[in-house]
Amino acid sequence: MTISFTETAAAQIKKQLEKRGSGIGLKLGVKKSGCSGYAYTLDYADKLNEDDSVFEDFGVKVIVSASDLEIINGIELDYRREGINEAFQFNNPNVKGTCGCGESFSVS
Repeated sequence: MTISFTETAAAQIKKQLEKRGSGIGLKLGVKKSGCSGYAYTLDYADKLNEDDSVFEDFGVKVIVSASDLEIINGIELDYRREGINEAFQFNNPNVKGTCGCGESFSVS
């Protein structure tokens, strides 16, 4: 099981954690949502749970719970600026389809 992230994403995670003043990393997950099935979730991680997996690179940690890992295994997290918009981008090889609005995705 692998989760990777770009140096740009790592820099943004580090910046957000420093601004917040606490946290051990970024918690990446999924929730049931939208018309296609799942949506990504991002949150700060302040502690590790027993079933969490930790992926570390560029001096930052991305934490994923075991229940979400199968759905996002192989994902690459990136951070991009396009015009005035900037956001995390999810390059997930498991995605089989997305909804028209782009808010959710399916894996089966």
